[in-house]
Amino acid sequence: MTNKIMPKVFIWMFIGLLITFMTGYYVANHPYTAAKILGGYRYWLLIVIEFLLVIFLSARITKMSPTTAKISFLVYSIVSGLTFCGIFLVYKMSSVMYVFLITAIIFGIFAFIGSVTKVDLTKIGTYLVMALIAVIICSIINFFINSSAFDFILSIIIIIIFVGFTAYDVQKIKRLAGSNSIAEENLAIYGALELYLDFINLFIDLLNLFGKSNN
Repeated sequence: MTNKIMPKVFIWMFIGLLITFMTGYYVANHPYTAAKILGGYRYWLLIVIEFLLVIFLSARITKMSPTTAKISFLVYSIVSGLTFCGIFLVYKMSSVMYVFLITAIIFGIFAFIGSVTKVDLTKIGTYLVMALIAVIICSIINFFINSSAFDFILSIIIIIIFVGFTAYDVQKIKRLAGSNSIAEENLAIYGALELYLDFINLFIDLLNLFGKSNN
């Protein structure tokens, strides 16, 4: 099952990313819709829905049917795309595509490392989660301080965290496939969600560092 699962994981991850980017791009090209989404409570409502969908998928993936898992992942990708539309408004399209390519290369390298390394990455998972929590707390603090230097440092740290998560998650998915503890179709969606989140977070922080803003 291990050899069969990874292609399915990456296919579903690609589908999720494609839906997210297409949704975001479409909404960004309809200013009235984008203004409605990004203005007021609607944006934060979508953020909450995103968060709840991730929790739902992660907690129920072993118990839901493959169809429910796939639909939930696709819905999450669409909702994520709605909040993503701001990126296409803030940054130049050429810059978005350039950073996407950089992200894909970095992600691919560390996914490969996670796939072939003989080193057990289980232990680093705990440290990565702790580091991520610390960064989230610092980001909240910086929301009020609004320090560009601090924001730059946080972006660098987040990139390091999520390249670590990429290698860790690929190895974890292969380990779960070997244990046969989750049905193949469900594991493909679970793995796609994990790697999708790694990719998106890498992309956003690389864009924060290297993206060129629209005038």
